[in-house]
Amino acid sequence: MTTRARLALGLLLATPVLAFAAPALADDQPDGKWQIKLLATAVIPDGKISQVRSIDPSLASMAAFSAPQTYASNTVTPTVAVEYFLTRTISVETIAGITAHHVDGSGSLNGTNLVNHVLIIPATVTVKYHLPLGPIRPYVGVGPSLYLVMGERPGDTATALGVTKVSMSSNLGIAAQAGVDIPIGKTGYGLSLDAKKYWVDTTANFYAGSANVLSTQHKLDPWVLSAGVSYRF
Repeated sequence: MTTRARLALGLLLATPVLAFAAPALADDQPDGKWQIKLLATAVIPDGKISQVRSIDPSLASMAAFSAPQTYASNTVTPTVAVEYFLTRTISVETIAGITAHHVDGSGSLNGTNLVNHVLIIPATVTVKYHLPLGPIRPYVGVGPSLYLVMGERPGDTATALGVTKVSMSSNLGIAAQAGVDIPIGKTGYGLSLDAKKYWVDTTANFYAGSANVLSTQHKLDPWVLSAGVSYRF
């Protein structure tokens, strides 16, 4: 089991313990149609190269590109979730946030800095099913996600190799989630724990002037782990 999988599994296994330990739970928590969450979110992407689509012969002849691989940096960012309940057990949720990353090399590219200032907006909508288990409300969900990528710049190593511009594509993917909402008294406030797994790719194109010297497809496929407070009304 990978470190990311252990983090997600640990989060989900911990939720019942946290829920039953909470001192101010109530089984008559208000059932409003709307819920807003303010969350601290850890974004743990993959970033591996899944395919080298094209490469300039001058780069292909270099030892650094004999077995190229990459990874994307992790980050923590604030996010906001807005949720509307269609019924007591079915809801639709969207999230708002932006994450910043950089891409470094591994394999034969170990120690290199390839892309900086990668900004991603994960425009995500999920349909959620809330298990009717009383005041503590575990849920699962699934839905589409459009990863909007912007702001990317060549890293120091890429610039040293003559790269003047880098472009990463925005792509459509899918997200699956699981978590729990823990109400606090009759106030509408609560605690929320959430884990999402995304499956989405991006294609990076590196340019020297107007020439596309390298094109690579990457798995982003992040784990997104969130914890915070909620308000239902």
